[in-house]
Amino acid sequence: MYRTLLIGLDGATFKVLDSLMNDGVMPFLREFLARGVRADLLSTPNALTPPAWTSLVTGRTPGHHGIFDFVHAEEGAEGLYFTLNMSYDIRCETIWSIVSREGGSVTSLNFPVSYPPWPVNGHVVPGFTHWKHLRRSVHPPEFYETLKTIPGFDARALSMDMNQELKSIQYLPPEEYLGWIEHHIKREAQWFNIARHILEHSPTDLLAVLFDGVDKLQHLCWRFIDPEIFPSHPDPTESMIHERCLDYFRQLDGFIRDLVRLAGPQARIFLASDHGFGATSEVFYANVWLEREGYLRWTEEAAKDAAGFMSADRIKSHVVGIDWKHTSAYALTPSSNGIYIRRADGAPGEGQRAIAAEQYEAFRRELADRLLAFRHPVTGRQFIKRVMTREEAFPGDANSRAPDLTLVLEDYGFLSVLNADEVVKRRPEEAGTHNPLGVFMAGGEGIEGPQALSQLEIIDVAPTLLHSLGMTIPEDMEGRVVTECYQREALARLPLEYAGAAKATAAAAQLETQAAEEPVRMDEDEQEKLFAKLKLLGYME
Repeated sequence: MYRTLLIGLDGATFKVLDSLMNDGVMPFLREFLARGVRADLLSTPNALTPPAWTSLVTGRTPGHHGIFDFVHAEEGAEGLYFTLNMSYDIRCETIWSIVSREGGSVTSLNFPVSYPPWPVNGHVVPGFTHWKHLRRSVHPPEFYETLKTIPGFDARALSMDMNQELKSIQYLPPEEYLGWIEHHIKREAQWFNIARHILEHSPTDLLAVLFDGVDKLQHLCWRFIDPEIFPSHPDPTESMIHERCLDYFRQLDGFIRDLVRLAGPQARIFLASDHGFGATSEVFYANVWLEREGYLRWTEEAAKDAAGFMSADRIKSHVVGIDWKHTSAYALTPSSNGIYIRRADGAPGEGQRAIAAEQYEAFRRELADRLLAFRHPVTGRQFIKRVMTREEAFPGDANSRAPDLTLVLEDYGFLSVLNADEVVKRRPEEAGTHNPLGVFMAGGEGIEGPQALSQLEIIDVAPTLLHSLGMTIPEDMEGRVVTECYQREALARLPLEYAGAAKATAAAAQLETQAAEEPVRMDEDEQEKLFAKLKLLGYME
C-alpha cells in the first residue's frame, strides 16, 4: 500500500495557477508539474462546492449521492423549510469509509458535508463547522485534545471568522480587503499545521486536506488576481491588494511543498479542485423573470434590491416575500442555479397555482423553452446558455432533492433570488464565479511526467485514489482510474481490481440513526450563523 496524499484546492484554475507559476509566486508547484501530470477536471453540472467535492470523494454523480446544494428544502402547509445537508444525506459511500472498511487508515480535513463525522479508522475534522461546535465535530472525539496541543492552534481561526464573514465577501469596502485576505492566510495555516502534525506523529494511508481560501479570495478579489484583467498601471490600493493575494498563494505553495516532503519519496501526491473560476459582471434575477412571465407573485413586503447585490438583509427573506398561493415556480438559492416547480401533492399552503402531476411534464418543458428564449434586455444576446431538467442534469435514484430545472448562465455565474426592478443588472464590481473546469495534478511514486492529459471528470478522482492505495474499486463508482498518469512498470505492479457495490445506503442510514440518538445536530443559532456565512459568500439569500 502506497501512502497517498490528496491536497484539495477549492476553486483552483490553471488560468491563475499558470500565471503564478510563471511569475515565480508558486515555484514548488511549477517544479512539481515539471515532473508530474496535469489535466483539466470537469466539475458537476452545477459547479458548486458541496455536490462537486461529494462527487470527488464518492466517485458518483449528484443524482446518485444526493447532494445538490449547501441546503435542501422541504415544503409544508406553512411554507418552505431549509435544512443544512449533513454527512448522512450522502446516499452512497465515501472514500473515507471505503478505505476504513478495507483495512486502511484515513485522515479527512476541512471537507464539506462531513458533519457529523463518519466513524472512520483515522481522523476527521469537518469543514463548514462553527468553532463552538468543533469539539463535538471531530473524530475520534478525543482527537480534539490532540488538536489543542498543536502549537498555534486556534479553534476560532480554524473555522471561518463570522465577524469577517459578516463584512460580506462580495462587496467588501476596498480598505477592508487586506484584513479579509489576512484572515484566510491565517486560517489556511491552521489546516496545514493539523495536516503536518498528523504526517509527523500519526500518519495515515490516505491524508486529504482541503485549502478553501483559493475560492474565497477569487470570489472577492478576482479583478486583482486574474492576470488578464488586473490593470497594467494599478493605483496604490490595487497594488497592495494584489500583493497580499500573491502572499496567500506564496504561502499555499510552501504548504504544498512541505506536505509533499513530509509524505515521503514513496508517496503518491494528487491535487484537485472542485471547480474552476472566471469573471462575472451581471446578475440575473430569476424570480423577477418568473414574476414577469406569470409564474410567481411577490407579497407587498418583498423589498426590491436596488444596488445589484446578491444578498438579502436577513436569511430566507425572499421566501417570506413570495405569495405562495399565486406561485407555480420559484428559484430557491443562488448556489443551486435552479428553478423549483410547486407540485400539487406537497406545495406550501392551498395555492391555486400548484401544478398537478398530469400537467407537470408539459409545464416544465414550457418553462424551460421560455427560459432559453430569454434575451439580454440591452444586447439581445442569449443570456441563459442551457436549461437542464432534473433527469438530464442529475440522472440517478437519489435526485429527488434536485431542482426541477438547472440553469447554466452565459458567464457561469450564480443567479439571484431577490426581487428587483430589472431582470438583469450589472454588478457594482466585476467578481469571480465558478467555472466548470477545475484542476487535476499528480506526482510522486510511479507517476509518469511531465505530461498533460486529456480532460478528466471529477468522479475519476475517487477510484484513482483507491487504486493508488492498492484497494479494490466498487463496481458502482461511475468514475474511472486515471491509468494514463502512471509509468508502465508501476501500473503493472498495481493491477485494477473491482469489487461489489459500495455499502452506500446502509452506512448513511446507520450514521443518521446515530445522529438522531446523540446530540450532534447543530442548534438553531449555529445553523443560522452558517446560513449567514453562506449568504455572504453569495450562495444563499
